[in-house]
Amino acid sequence: MTQGSPEKEIWSAWAKLLDRDLKKLHEEIAAFKSEENVWKTIGSIINPAGTLCLHLTGSLNHFVGNTMGNTGFVRDREGEFANRNIPRETMLRDLDACREMVVKTLNAQPEGTLTATFPRKFMEQDVTYAWFLSHILTHVSYHLGQVNYLRRALEG
Repeated sequence: MTQGSPEKEIWSAWAKLLDRDLKKLHEEIAAFKSEENVWKTIGSIINPAGTLCLHLTGSLNHFVGNTMGNTGFVRDREGEFANRNIPRETMLRDLDACREMVVKTLNAQPEGTLTATFPRKFMEQDVTYAWFLSHILTHVSYHLGQVNYLRRALEG
């Protein structure tokens, strides 16, 4: 097996980590015994698992798909948090398509991209692609943990 450049190895590692976590998100949403529970919360938790899934799909399609891969995706961030009762199968299909796009886009990044300035500011600050992808990884992981907690809290 031929090793790529160190930068290609980093992009590949990020693609593998996001692929793993998005597959796990699919498993978590699919594991809800009741589809209605995908849209419920408990205690002071505001966002149901379905909302978190829509949010991650929208965020990744926007930042990775549109910004990095020129897919033309138009984000409806308000809809990610306002839409309810989207059929689980629709969400899972969209999540799987998003996962495939993320892996393909990250693996296609050219040399020199890691240290280049990301085309969108983060909290009014310029950041590198490396910084932004690190943020994306932790963002997905954070919400994946919330989905897992909600599923276990709601369904035991």
